[in-house]
Amino acid sequence: MAPLRRFGDAPQRPHLVARSAAGAAAAGGDDAAKQPQQPAPAAPDATATPQYSADFIRRRLLVFVGIVIGYSCYYLTRNSLTYTAPVMVADPALGMDITQIGAMTSIFPIAYGMSKFVSGVLGAKFSPSVLLAGGLMATAAVNIAFGFGTSLAWFCFFWALNGTLQGVGGPCCARILTTWFASKERGTYWGMWNIAHNLGGFAAPLVAGGFAKAMGWKWGMWAPGIIGLVVGCFVLLTCRDKPEDLGFPAVEPTDTKKDDKKAAKPKADIWGSLMNSVLKNPFIWGMALTYFFIYVVRQGVTSWFVFYLIKEKGIEDAAQAAVRVSGLELGGLVGSLIAGRLSDGLIRNSAGKGGNVGKRVTVVMWYTVGIALALLSFQALPSAVPAAVQWLNVFMIGFFLYGPQMLIGLCGAELVGPDSVGASEGFLGWIAYLGAANAGIPLSIIVKEYGWNAYFATLVAACALALLLLSPMTRLRSYVQREAARKDRLAKAE
Repeated sequence: MAPLRRFGDAPQRPHLVARSAAGAAAAGGDDAAKQPQQPAPAAPDATATPQYSADFIRRRLLVFVGIVIGYSCYYLTRNSLTYTAPVMVADPALGMDITQIGAMTSIFPIAYGMSKFVSGVLGAKFSPSVLLAGGLMATAAVNIAFGFGTSLAWFCFFWALNGTLQGVGGPCCARILTTWFASKERGTYWGMWNIAHNLGGFAAPLVAGGFAKAMGWKWGMWAPGIIGLVVGCFVLLTCRDKPEDLGFPAVEPTDTKKDDKKAAKPKADIWGSLMNSVLKNPFIWGMALTYFFIYVVRQGVTSWFVFYLIKEKGIEDAAQAAVRVSGLELGGLVGSLIAGRLSDGLIRNSAGKGGNVGKRVTVVMWYTVGIALALLSFQALPSAVPAAVQWLNVFMIGFFLYGPQMLIGLCGAELVGPDSVGASEGFLGWIAYLGAANAGIPLSIIVKEYGWNAYFATLVAACALALLLLSPMTRLRSYVQREAARKDRLAKAE
């Protein structure tokens, strides 16, 4: 019996022809066209030009749309409480105050940070597309269940559960992206996928806040939940784990002989895979610590800039200050897209020389210098400067800040083999959120005891430490490149 096809499944046909410059020169016109199809090269050629069929391009676009919309909805169900909470506090039937809301929001990042690590490791054993859709529908159901509560215990339980489920999304998207997009184009599409953060963040106040204000706080949770359930079904129908699931060849050739040998051996257990591919890799640790410092800066900016403008720049109220820092997300969207294209351009122009991951690290370092300069510029702006100038400065901070946030995750995914991408992303995400946690109480103590100059000095120092960690990694090769080099050595030995 033929297997059932989900919506959008393409015919079982190959899509990719990789042609090196040397191979094209050696081809002999019509005679070459009549020759039997040659097997795919054992190692990917950095100068090869991939040619995709129309069927594959359409199918891949559908997968890409699925993960962008799907991960956007993770942000919608993640931020729903933020815009529903004021209406909850105003509801006399609940009898809640801001302290109880704070208790709920404090539970979430603890559960979420650990969840990213655990789901990244355990998720390697499951289908990423099914896990992405299932996780979204589960977190949507939690939002709906939250809306039926009346007690603090109920709210805390379900919001902690939501944080636990939210960690599923990122590692699954990373696994899907690395199988559907080749190295030379992956940075561009990874950057485009990264706008899901901004889309979800933009939709949350409109959906959750709008429904909460118009129909009561319960609908502020139910509306994102219902949308999440519908989008989860869409993701389940449209997304696939890898091109091979639809009969297409892999976008980057693999060593079938090596795969056969691996199949003959029992697979390593989850802990062994995590230890060997992730925790024993010093460069993954370097990326993780860099992520830590980048997230210190990111959370330090988002948590304290409004307070800084009010206390130091004489802005009258939080609403005016919020307008001046509203360019952060928009700048981040633009910066992420450009960072991805820059790193892909460096890889294409390298003609196969150097390390692909190292090229992306170079872009991260450029951006990190930009973060430090933009922070110092924001601090130096006089109080009387027009609001538009401060907005533009914050836009540039977001531009430089979100590029490294996006590319470090991609570097971590490309450093390890396909089976360890989820574990790598989960580990990096866990360390990143530890950095975000350190931007709370520690930075508040620095501001209180030493003032705002010390606050900016701390953020710039975090940028300097990130640069120091990245400096030995500018020539890092990706997993695909290391495998190609290994096969070349074996071929020469034979």
